[in-house]
Amino acid sequence: MIDVLFRGARVWVVIALFVVSACSSTTYVYNRLDFLLPWYMDDYVDLDAEQEAYLDELLVPFLAWHRAQELPVYLTALNNIEDSLDSPLTAEIVGTLFTNFESAWLRLQSEGLTQLLDLGARLSDEQIAAFLEALWEQQREFEEEYLERDEEEFFKDNDDNTLDTFQDYLGKLSDDQRQWVHESSRGLLRSDQVWLQERALWLTQLATLLEREPGWQQRVRAAISVRDDTVSPDYQRVYEHNMDAIYELIAQVLNARSERQSRYLKDKLTDIREDLETLIAQGKTDTAAQSDEPSNNRP
Repeated sequence: MIDVLFRGARVWVVIALFVVSACSSTTYVYNRLDFLLPWYMDDYVDLDAEQEAYLDELLVPFLAWHRAQELPVYLTALNNIEDSLDSPLTAEIVGTLFTNFESAWLRLQSEGLTQLLDLGARLSDEQIAAFLEALWEQQREFEEEYLERDEEEFFKDNDDNTLDTFQDYLGKLSDDQRQWVHESSRGLLRSDQVWLQERALWLTQLATLLEREPGWQQRVRAAISVRDDTVSPDYQRVYEHNMDAIYELIAQVLNARSERQSRYLKDKLTDIREDLETLIAQGKTDTAAQSDEPSNNRP
């Protein structure tokens, strides 16, 4: 369940701040989160009808909170990005922008955790066991997918993913920009092994927490709140090295963007802005409509 929250909430940040795909608008996907999230949970736990209805109830205030409180913050973050593009970027500026996104993710984690812990109290022991087994099966799949790569495959995957991301927002890169991406990918430390080690340790801890002894929900919250502080020094070293390299690369590539790439990026940011403004307006409309409902029609 916690892993569902981690991955599900990240999707929310991505949907809110970046266009999900060329063929699907942000508003279309976002407006179906109340469908997508329960469906995603069903990949891990088979909920009965009563549990699914309860999850639907939990999602209503969660979505309302997100639209009212978080989407305006995302809009401010977008303004900060656009303002930053008017002057040469540094790795420090990019890092600050990333910190804003990370803070948004942590707020989502905290808010969503309440709903998912409430649902967790309604699951049977058999459902909890199936949930944990699904997470361990996912762990095994990740290990097979990532750890069996040799060094060359690791660097190529990083290279391809980074190029795709830049081209999504800048269009075609210049030869120099592509070379910088290649060089940066070669400079990254391999992170898959230390990440999977940390994930396995967390799953082991989670299994104990989900025995659901009295006070288990508070202990889950406490464990998550200190999770970043309890990772291994090796994991922290790899993470910090790679993030610093990524910040440097982003600043370098964006500072060298052409006029065509600037227009491409501006159009992307404009699309995101319009999506966010539409979602915020829809949230206000929905709130007003609910407040106008006769009290005897309310649950």
